[in-house]
This record gives sequence, C-alpha cells and structure tokens, in this order.
Amino acid sequence: MKAVIFDMDGVLFDTESLCMKAWDYAGEKLGIGPAGYMVLKTLGVNAQTAIGILKKEFGEDFNAEKFKKIGRDFSYDYFEKYGMPMKKGVTDILDYLKSKKYKIALASSTSTNSVMHHLNDTKIKDYFDVIVCGDQVEQSKPEPDIYIKAAELLGLPPKACYAVEDSKNGLLSAHRAGCQVIMVPDLWQGDDETDNFILAKCSDLNEVIGVIHDTENEG
Repeated sequence: MKAVIFDMDGVLFDTESLCMKAWDYAGEKLGIGPAGYMVLKTLGVNAQTAIGILKKEFGEDFNAEKFKKIGRDFSYDYFEKYGMPMKKGVTDILDYLKSKKYKIALASSTSTNSVMHHLNDTKIKDYFDVIVCGDQVEQSKPEPDIYIKAAELLGLPPKACYAVEDSKNGLLSAHRAGCQVIMVPDLWQGDDETDNFILAKCSDLNEVIGVIHDTENEG
C-alpha cells in the first residue's frame, strides 16, 4: 500500500451536520419547510447530481440552485464566525502518513472552489499530493471515476491505495475503483452491502492510523 485517498465532507470536516441545519434554513426560506433530511439523500454526490435529486423530491420547477446557494451562504457565515469544524485526528493522521512516506490524495465530490477554501482555511492543503474535486470528473460517486483519477494522478493502481470514506456513495465509488476501503461513519452508519467489502470501520481518524499501521506490519 502506497497511498491514502480521503473524502472530505464528513471525513476531514464536520460539515454534513452543519449542511443539515443549512438546508433546514434554506427550505424554510423557500417555503418548503425544513429540508435538512435531503442531506442524507445526497451524501457523497457532486453538485449536479444533488440538484437532480432535489428536483426529483420537490418537482422540476423547484429552484434547486437557489436552495443550494442559500444553504451555502448559511454554512459560509458559520465558517466565518467559528472556523472550519475539523474532525478528530485530521492532523494526526496526515502527519503519520507523511512520516511513513505515503502519498496523500483528496477525492471530494464538492466543487473545487469550496474544497480549496476549506483546505486553505485549515492550512492542510500542502499535505495533499493530489486533489480531485467533483467538478473535475464526468460521473459522480458512486461511480468510480474520481478514485480512478486520483490514483492515476498519484501514479499508482487503485489497489495500492487506501480510501477513507463515510457515505455509501463514496464507499461504493472507492470499492468499484479497486481501493482498499476504510469507513469512518458520520451521518450514515453503513449497511450489510458496504460492511461486506470494507477493510475496517473506525470511530475516528486516529483509529484509522491503527488499521493502517497493523496492515503495514502484517505485510
């Protein structure tokens, strides 16, 4: 194993629960009522796919773009006031991987602008050798495109890469690409389908360090 590819939202940053609050607010503003539950239906997908899911839920005439903008503004107001909410163990695992000479990549369905904002705001961008965002691949998670591209840019086959994910769409994407998949649950806790192919399910990123360390020693 030569590299670790991370998802971002729900893995590095505690943004999914914030998004639920933001979409509750956006739904109220647009007169459809609290819509935070839609986060669970769009976990791991890119913006274009999410818009399609929102229109399927609320009708083709629903202004999904405005809904997402209201939610995004709500979240960015939070970031401005309180900073980016990082998950436990982010810098610990990144420092560990660098010390062990692993290559590090990001494969996030979020747009490039938002990804770069979050990474720069938390000063962790320089840890990553490769960054692939949702608007840089043709097909969204759960298709394997984003993990295949990340591995290609790393110069490695996917089977030489761990993938750290939290959503079903993300887990399926990494698995279909051929990565060794580690789950760190956030809003979604997994199911029989994903439990059958993941290498491990960890409570936080520090526990992921232990899984990688143990696997390395076994090898």
